[in-house]
Amino acid sequence: MRYTAIVILLLSALTVFGQKSAKIREWENQRKAALAEIEVTNQLLAETKKSAQHSLNRLNLLAQQIRERKIIINTLNQEMADIEREIAAIRVELVSLEKELDIKRDNYGKSVRRIHRRHTSQDKLLFILSADNFSQSLRRMRYLREYAGWQKKQAGEIINKQKDVYLKRQELEKARAEQQHLVRISEAEQEKLEQAEATQRREVQQLNQRQKQLQDELKKKQRQAEALNRQIEKQIAEEIAHAETEARSARERERREREKAAAEGKKAPEPSTGERVADTQGGYAMTKAEKTLSTNFVNNRGRLPMPVTGQYRIVGTFGEQQHPELPYVRIDNSGIDIQTTAGADACAIFNGEVTRIFVIPGYNNSVIVRHGNYLTVYSNLSRVYVQQGEKVATRQSIGKIFTDTENDNSTILNFQLRKEKDKLNPLLWLDN
Repeated sequence: MRYTAIVILLLSALTVFGQKSAKIREWENQRKAALAEIEVTNQLLAETKKSAQHSLNRLNLLAQQIRERKIIINTLNQEMADIEREIAAIRVELVSLEKELDIKRDNYGKSVRRIHRRHTSQDKLLFILSADNFSQSLRRMRYLREYAGWQKKQAGEIINKQKDVYLKRQELEKARAEQQHLVRISEAEQEKLEQAEATQRREVQQLNQRQKQLQDELKKKQRQAEALNRQIEKQIAEEIAHAETEARSARERERREREKAAAEGKKAPEPSTGERVADTQGGYAMTKAEKTLSTNFVNNRGRLPMPVTGQYRIVGTFGEQQHPELPYVRIDNSGIDIQTTAGADACAIFNGEVTRIFVIPGYNNSVIVRHGNYLTVYSNLSRVYVQQGEKVATRQSIGKIFTDTENDNSTILNFQLRKEKDKLNPLLWLDN
């Protein structure tokens, strides 16, 4: 019986060991997620050499790594603060439990000593037989039974309270051990943060020393980007013109059919359900099916998948912006640059049709996929898996992303999103 009680007590203690408050578990999960993000960033940094041409990407990865380290340190601080509050609460509760236990032990001890002095078996019998009448004897017998029951109950309560105190002490020790563990992790993360910041400062200093070289390479890259944009805009203009020509031809054909029917006294034919109509003047004239596709595309804004397989980081954001570390660097990006690992594929973010495949120096192969009057552009592909006019499905691989093994070993996809001729920020549409 005693062995069983000990086993139950130990199992209960182990259960307490595994318990954490919901808030602490939340901080812990955030910390683990941030650590996983850092692993991705570290891998991409390891694959990217320190060439001048892509040093900005390295700086972006380093800045992201620093942000992720700060997130970890912040969550660690929050986690430790919550554990400190838990320890304080446990201590208060433990003091209260120990006081209750002392009181119960003291009361029980007094009752045992009192009944031992006054109520031996012979004393109990004399106590009952010395009653004035039979009714009083019955009441004295009931009193003795109830007193014995009370003593037994008190003994049980003392055992339970001892168990509560034991478990609470174990809980306190567990919290203290967890706190010390988090302190060690925090110190290690702080050291890694300082190392990352030092690396960032060194690379910024090196780039400042090569300012002219970097500016020349950026101008070259900007010219390549402008060539890419001109080609995209040319293809879009051609598609808009082609769709408008088809729409005019369809309207002219229907006009002739109506005139012919009127001359022959026949009923005019029903309007074609496949007639192309543009949402805006001068925009892409869509068929009914393309209009539905466009609507579905819009309805998935913010939930569209990333256009790459495997792990990734955004190393170039949308729009014109000043570099935070290099005052002489200003970047204008018509899309986003996504760095991933060697061998990764570019994937369609939604159902659509491949309308153009072309080559631009500096961006290798590019593929345009139309989703109604929305278009996605996937540039810097070493291989293309699809053909012009082919229907593609969401997440279908459309090409292998180029890995620059001769220069900086990076694997970067330039991804653009447009509505008609207007450039859109992909990050507002993707689930990233």
